[in-house]
Amino acid sequence: MILIISGTNRPKSKTLKVAKYYQDYIQKSGESCQILPLTELPADIIVSDLYGQRSDQFKKIQQLVSEADKFIFITPEYNGSIPGVLKVFIDACTFPISFCHKKAALVGISSGRYGNLRGIDHLTGICNYLRMHVLPLKIFLPHIQNEISEENTFVHIETRNAIHEQIDELIHF
Repeated sequence: MILIISGTNRPKSKTLKVAKYYQDYIQKSGESCQILPLTELPADIIVSDLYGQRSDQFKKIQQLVSEADKFIFITPEYNGSIPGVLKVFIDACTFPISFCHKKAALVGISSGRYGNLRGIDHLTGICNYLRMHVLPLKIFLPHIQNEISEENTFVHIETRNAIHEQIDELIHF
């Protein structure tokens, strides 16, 4: 199963729209996938789940993460990197069962011109530390406000083609 991580807890984010686009394409390819929006994390994650006191809400999330064999991390740029909530989520997951030797595709988005290039570099380092196998084809989506429509589709065919190529490679990875 492919688990798509919508890497922000911002309500109604463009990150979640991108995740839904990925989900639609993956399901049309006949693969099993699910989205985990970080808006579903427990509000007290930094004082409970981060230090092993599992809440009932996080137990369900941990089970979903443990059962996944591939991940797509879609993350916006926050201050030149990934959102802190994404790092907290990763840190709260049980090691090594959550991520070790599993496969990951990385997608960066931003309202600026670099598509979270530095953040994806940081996330690559984190994934490598967790002993994940990172798909070399990474997607960077700059000026996301001009890329994705209200209907969760991408305006530019080149962007759609790049995303489809990444998903196809992940499926066969």
